Amino acid sequence: MTILATEGLTKRFPRVTALDRLTVSAGPGVTGLVGANGAGKSTLIKILLGLLPPTEGRATVLGMDPATQALDIRRAVGYMPEHDCLPPDMSATEFTVHMAQMSGLPRGAARERAADTLRHVGLHEERYRPIGGYSTGMRQRVKLAQALVHDPKAVFLDEPTNGLDPQGRDDMLALIRRIGGEFGISVVVTSHLLGELERVCDHVIVIDGGRLLRSSSIGEFTQATQSITVEVEEGQERLAEALTSTGQQVALHGRLLTVEVASPATFDAVRDAVCDLDLSLVRLEQGRHRIEDVFREEAAGV
Repeated sequence: MTILATEGLTKRFPRVTALDRLTVSAGPGVTGLVGANGAGKSTLIKILLGLLPPTEGRATVLGMDPATQALDIRRAVGYMPEHDCLPPDMSATEFTVHMAQMSGLPRGAARERAADTLRHVGLHEERYRPIGGYSTGMRQRVKLAQALVHDPKAVFLDEPTNGLDPQGRDDMLALIRRIGGEFGISVVVTSHLLGELERVCDHVIVIDGGRLLRSSSIGEFTQATQSITVEVEEGQERLAEALTSTGQQVALHGRLLTVEVASPATFDAVRDAVCDLDLSLVRLEQGRHRIEDVFREEAAGV
């Protein structure tokens, strides 16, 4: 099943082109939509939800056309907007129940679903307090709850970690992974923080200036490189010199050494050098690309 698909999708505003002939698709699971601020991520989501008309091209969400089936899409999809849009005088329970009813649930079922969903996102007794007194992290959880309360087939989460401290980001990312795993709901999550998506996504779509740079599985983004990372407690410089003297290509990064793997003999050379110098080996692992590295390469046209 295809969650979303676009073909030649373009959106022009008077002074900027937000999307430029974007053709991409995403299947089930957790899909990351990554790009710098202004790359076109939020514009794409709004078009997919039928909140903005495209200038050119077409799109589908769960096989439906936003141009003619926007209401059907919004019944089947949950949406967590980027900006704060919560009523300060309502409690989380009242607001989430209201949103459930807006999605078509009868009041009794809406109250039951709201209570379950708020507990799932980590709001317990706080859910009865007015939202105006909530922290940023609690507000983000309310926005996530209202996107999930009607049991959607997919959710679009626009910058869900915005404004959160490191612990809050970790908690939100764990919730997103749980939604895609335990709940079986497909997730499209936008972020400009590339490392976050690497932790939770199955697939990543990279856009820049409204154009597609790359669409790949996380495995393809973070494929193994032809290098190994070596960490020792001390003696990094001596180890680097010893390996270089045997013809190895070595780069020193603080406590870490990166050694190019020319052949299986490279591993033996590292082992022998560590033993000969009587060093304490902390870590020896194969190097991997990070999304940041690939993004820079794609943006530079490498």
